[in-house]
Amino acid sequence: MDKQVISTPHGPSAIGPYSQAIRADNLLFVSGQVALDPSTGKFIEDKSIQAQTRRVLENLLAIVSAAGGSADNIVKTTVFLKSMEDFVEMNAVYAQFFQSSPPARATVEAGRLPRDASIEIDCIAVLD
Repeated sequence: MDKQVISTPHGPSAIGPYSQAIRADNLLFVSGQVALDPSTGKFIEDKSIQAQTRRVLENLLAIVSAAGGSADNIVKTTVFLKSMEDFVEMNAVYAQFFQSSPPARATVEAGRLPRDASIEIDCIAVLD
């Protein structure tokens, strides 16, 4: 197996002992992302679920792009929500990023997320 660490300044730096992503052969495993601004490393100011979802997906796509992929390469996501009451608003933003052939997805409510975020998303992509 060929294993490679993927890292980009266009995604937030890891806030613990993990990689932004790992490429194993043609599979890319992207670590869970919260709404951190990659340029500052700080949580975004707009705390709305819509803004957090947008920033999280932008971060995920920046990391996938650094590995040579795009949204079309993402085959599975897991969405962790602080509250399922945010599902409809999250889903509306999510749909903007995956307009055709959206990936398989699981969505779960989590009691607490890093940095007290309202949302965290990770993904798996298949690269050429």
